[in-house]
Amino acid sequence: MHVLVMSSTAHLLRRLGAAPLLLTLTASALHAQLSPARMRTTQQSTTSLSVAQRAGVDSVFQHLDRTDAPGCAVGIAEQGRLVYTRGYGMADLQHRLAIGPQSVFHVASVSKQFTALAVALLAEEGKLSLDDDVRKYIPELPLYGSPITVRQLMHHTSGLRDQWNLLRYAGWRFPTDLITERDVMQIVTRQQALNFRPGDEYVYSNTGFTLLAVIVQRTSGQSLAQYAQARFFGPLGMHDTHFHDDYSMIVPGRTAAYEPRSGGGWKISIPTFDTYGATSLFSTTSDLLLWMATFDTAPEGAVELLRAAQTSGVLNDGTPTNYGYGLTLTPWRGIRAIGHGGSDAGYRAYVERYPDFGVAVAVLCNAANAGPNNLARGAAAVVLGDRLPRPMVEARAPEHLPSSAAREAWVGTYRDTVAQSIIRVRSVGDSVLANGGRLQFGSDTNATISGPEGSSWMSLQPSGATTTLRMHPRGLRQRVFVRQAAPLPSVTSYVGSFFSAELDVRYQLVEREGRLVMSHPKLGENALEPAGRDAFSWGNGTTLLFQRDRRGRVAGFTVNDARVRGVSFVRSP
Repeated sequence: MHVLVMSSTAHLLRRLGAAPLLLTLTASALHAQLSPARMRTTQQSTTSLSVAQRAGVDSVFQHLDRTDAPGCAVGIAEQGRLVYTRGYGMADLQHRLAIGPQSVFHVASVSKQFTALAVALLAEEGKLSLDDDVRKYIPELPLYGSPITVRQLMHHTSGLRDQWNLLRYAGWRFPTDLITERDVMQIVTRQQALNFRPGDEYVYSNTGFTLLAVIVQRTSGQSLAQYAQARFFGPLGMHDTHFHDDYSMIVPGRTAAYEPRSGGGWKISIPTFDTYGATSLFSTTSDLLLWMATFDTAPEGAVELLRAAQTSGVLNDGTPTNYGYGLTLTPWRGIRAIGHGGSDAGYRAYVERYPDFGVAVAVLCNAANAGPNNLARGAAAVVLGDRLPRPMVEARAPEHLPSSAAREAWVGTYRDTVAQSIIRVRSVGDSVLANGGRLQFGSDTNATISGPEGSSWMSLQPSGATTTLRMHPRGLRQRVFVRQAAPLPSVTSYVGSFFSAELDVRYQLVEREGRLVMSHPKLGENALEPAGRDAFSWGNGTTLLFQRDRRGRVAGFTVNDARVRGVSFVRSP
């Protein structure tokens, strides 16, 4: 296919037809506003930010502006013009190379919007329907009773177990072990059940986007990397962007990535993936701003497609998910905010548009502890200034001080009735802690707790022999936790060898000084903490639920976490 980058929109539509709509986004009007040449700058761009605004953005990143640590690059566009771009920190600590505006980063899940738009274009071309059964294109997936649609893959409502979690349980070491698309497809097609009926819930699943990449290849005859290059990156002049389908490929300007080393300093932390769709896009802040500008400068023929990309999916009951085509649609401080984050190994990324103000920000980092979402919004707050509503401050009644007996009534181990996650509540002095976080009481039976997604309201509801803890996180389903019975005094009955056909892996459960320990050649030995009768927790968020046969003997268990439910292990004779 020939791509006439500088042709007019009308000429491209005549030449290429209305179907490959994003090719029209390379029209002269777009290039006049946000050209690749304009995006290729030195340390700081020609800018319309005031001196105070530039200083304000720099202050947001000030703690990263050093020569002995990794850091971030930031790019800011306003009304389709690049207004600021700069690097802070080091791209490569071994070679003492600084991060600059053209430094190339692995942007992890920021990849998803490109994958989803590629599939949406194929639907516009008539190559597929978003409401097709996924097995039409990937027949090797098992039958799960209810069909999964292509659209549900895009919206994280498919119910498919997450590939990264499955691979970890199967023994892959992150980030050092090479993971290929074949590895992902082999483990995904072995899964005999879903987390939930398709469309009933929203649970983030990287698996869906790997399958979308496979669908692109099988319907277009091109790999996702080739398709995206032809339809997106080439026409838009995103010369430093590609889907990285070969982990050994040399990429000029690529940053290394790092995570903090225990005891101080840094260690290299770079993903080794030969799988993409859910991840593995390499890009720069400048290129990503070019891409984000397409959503604000789309010609008439592409408006509906890009509007659909920025429209929330819905569950079977009509509940919106606040997630579009690889884009999060959650307001920030009362304004529309559309973007996505990414996290793989030591790389972190966050891109976000504020379409009502024509502002877009891209922050790409090579430090695992960078927190690019807060940095991006800090920079956006500087640029938006008084246009950004002030943060809402909740009026709070004075904190209730429960009696000792009321505090003790909360103490116990609780398990989520759906995802099987564990909350341990304990009383420490005058405080009550839930998984280490302090509860702030409104009454003896109601409290709030702060977390990464904001504060949640919790209520304690005793009912006969059952005590229920209800949690109401903002924007998420109500979570119901039931207090668990005391664990058995001995772990001996759980000892044995257990095999999972779904993961093709065997765990040995052994007893060490009265504690149950999971042993695996690559995962090492991991102590399991009792979480009620026939339930144990492992690490940060994994629950093992044991089943017994008719004679009361332990016959197996399931592995459960936030993105994987019910993976089966059976006891070997």
